[in-house]
Amino acid sequence: MSSIAPEAPLYIKVHTADNVAIIVNTGGLPEGTVFPCGLALTEHVPQGHKVALTDLPQGEAIIRYGEIIGYAVRPIAQGSWIEESLVTLPTPPELEELPLATKVPAPLPPLAGCTFEGFRNADGSVGTKNLLGIITSVQCVTGVVNYAVNKIKTELLPKYPNVDDVVAVNHNYGCGVAINAPEAVVPIRTIRNLALHPNFGGQVMVVGLGCEKLLPEQVIPGHDKSSILVLQEQQGFSKMVDAILAMAEARLLQLNQRRRVTCPVSDLVIGLQCGGSDAFSGVTANPAVGYAADLLVRAGATVMFSEVTEVRDAIHLLTPRAVNEEVGRALLREMKYYDNYLALGQADRSANPAPGNKKGGLANVVEKALGSIAKSGSSAIDGVLSPGEKASQKGLIYAATPASDFICGTLQLASGIHLQVFTTGRGTPYGLAMAPVIKVATRNALAEQWPDIMDVNAGRIATGEATIEEVGWEIFRLLLEVASGRKQTWADHWGIHNDLCLFNPAPVT
Repeated sequence: MSSIAPEAPLYIKVHTADNVAIIVNTGGLPEGTVFPCGLALTEHVPQGHKVALTDLPQGEAIIRYGEIIGYAVRPIAQGSWIEESLVTLPTPPELEELPLATKVPAPLPPLAGCTFEGFRNADGSVGTKNLLGIITSVQCVTGVVNYAVNKIKTELLPKYPNVDDVVAVNHNYGCGVAINAPEAVVPIRTIRNLALHPNFGGQVMVVGLGCEKLLPEQVIPGHDKSSILVLQEQQGFSKMVDAILAMAEARLLQLNQRRRVTCPVSDLVIGLQCGGSDAFSGVTANPAVGYAADLLVRAGATVMFSEVTEVRDAIHLLTPRAVNEEVGRALLREMKYYDNYLALGQADRSANPAPGNKKGGLANVVEKALGSIAKSGSSAIDGVLSPGEKASQKGLIYAATPASDFICGTLQLASGIHLQVFTTGRGTPYGLAMAPVIKVATRNALAEQWPDIMDVNAGRIATGEATIEEVGWEIFRLLLEVASGRKQTWADHWGIHNDLCLFNPAPVT
C-alpha cells in the first residue's frame, strides 16, 4: 500500500472478492466524501466501520477477507455505512464436513542463530523472569498471602537484587468445588502447571488452609512437604506471616544465584492473544503478529494462539493447515467441546463480540474470528492443547481457551508461555505478573492516545507508513529484547498486572 497523506480519505479492502471496506481515517469520514476511485459516502461512516463498495440487495452476502461475514438485512446502497444491525449472522461451519490436513503449508526456511538471554532451570527449561512464586491451594488464604507478599517485597526482596519480583498466584478454587467431577481436571491441572511455571525457577512454594478440597499436596504432587505451609497448623496471624517469610527467604537465596545465559529461541514459548479488538485487528496488528509467529516457528520456538469462540467461525480455514489428520481432529474436538459448553449455559456464539468490539467496527463473531486467526500466521498447525495443558512440542500450537482476556492469559501461562503478545484496537491496560505482555495497537489513534501503555504501533500499516513484514520483524526483535531482560514492557514498567482467572467448567457444590 502506498503512503497517503493523513488528511486524504482512505479505506482498506482486504480481498479482491470483498464488497465492503473499512474506513481508516481517525474520527471517520462525513457524508459526501469522495475517494480517488470515485466511491462517494452517502452518510457519515465511523473509523473502522464498513462501507458498501457496491449496491447490496436484501439477502446479499456481505464479504470481507474474501469470506461471507453475513447477509444484508435490507437493500444497502453503495457508499452506505454497514452498521451491525444490517448484517445477519451466517450459519457456522459444520465441523463434521471440514477438510483435515488437505493444505498443509510447506515449512518455511529455518531462521538460524537467533538467541536470547534467559535463566536456565535444572529441568532444562528456561525462564525469562526470575520470580518467587507463592501458590495458594484455596482462596481462603489469599488475604494472608497478599499481606505476606507485601512484607517480602519491602523487607526481603531488596536483599536479593537478582530476583525480579514476588508473585502471589491466587485463584478462586479449592473450596466448595466438585473436585472429583470429570471437568475438575481443567482447573486442577491449570493450578499445577502454574505452580511449575519456568519463570519460578523450580522454587515451589504452596500456602494452604488445611480443610480445603484441593489440598496443597495435590497442587504439587511428588514434591516434599518442605514446599508446603498450612495456615491451620500455625499459632496466630503473626506466626503465619513469619512462617511464610521464612519459607520465602530460603527460596530467595536460591533464586538470587540465577544468572542469565545465552539460550536458543527454540527454548521460548510465546502466547498470542487479542482483546478489545476492532475492525483493524485483522488487517494491521494480527497479521503483523502472524508474521512474527512465522519467524518464531522458523527459529524453532513454540507459539500458541487461542480463544475458541474467536476461532470457531473461521475453523474451516485452519483444519486444512493441520499438520496431519490427528491434529485436525483435535481442533474439531476443542470446537465441539465449547459448542456443548455454550449450549449447557443456554448461550451461543452470538454473545461475542462485546459492545466495544462493535463500536470498533466488528459486526459479528464471524468477522471477528476471521481477523483473529491472522495471529496464527501461515505455518502448519503442529499440535492442539486442551485448556490448561502444558506445551511439550515446538511449532505452532492451538491452545484452546475461552476468549476472556483473563482466563485466556491464565490458561496460556499454565501452558508455559514465557511472554505474551496482545493486540488491541479499543485499548486495554492488561498485563500479567508471571510473564511480560507486549501490547500491540491496531490504530495510530490508540498508539497516540496511550503512548505509555502500547509497546508497538501496528496502525502504521493502515496508513502505509510501514508494512506487515516490517512490524512483524519489530515484534520479533522486541520479544527477544524483553525475553533477555534488556527491555521492559509498559505493563511491567507500571506494574499493571491483572488477577489470574481459572476456567472451571465443573460444578461448584
